[in-house]
Amino acid sequence: MGVAVRNEGSKVNANINVTPMVDVMLVLLIIFMVITPMLQQKVAVDMAKADNPTAMPDADKEDAIIVAITRDGGVFLGQNRIAVSELGGRVRDKLADTPGKTIFVRADARAQFRAVEDAIDAVRTAGVEDVGLLVQRREPNGAIGGE
Repeated sequence: MGVAVRNEGSKVNANINVTPMVDVMLVLLIIFMVITPMLQQKVAVDMAKADNPTAMPDADKEDAIIVAITRDGGVFLGQNRIAVSELGGRVRDKLADTPGKTIFVRADARAQFRAVEDAIDAVRTAGVEDVGLLVQRREPNGAIGGE
């Protein structure tokens, strides 16, 4: 009787094939690059800058109602462009279930004041008492002389 010796250990390949992993990572990268801009829920405006703005953490919440005014006078409720004449009614509809909520206004620094004033008037005629004006904190100038 002979003993059968199996030498299967010599067939084992200890190298890792990274090609499938790289393929999956590139596909995920492309998916995230395409989807990320779609997740942004803000209209692009260059907000005014202030030295000591009041913090308004409620503006970053998912259910915050934000009115944006662009440089050319366009008014947006969320991401949807809307006429100023319709703004009051739409805000009233959104506030039907949560009265007393603050409406936030993001205005472009170079927007005409008249457009901002008309938007705030439309919001106030909808019965909103609290209107928050959003601004950016002004960055301090670089310190000179190591101060």
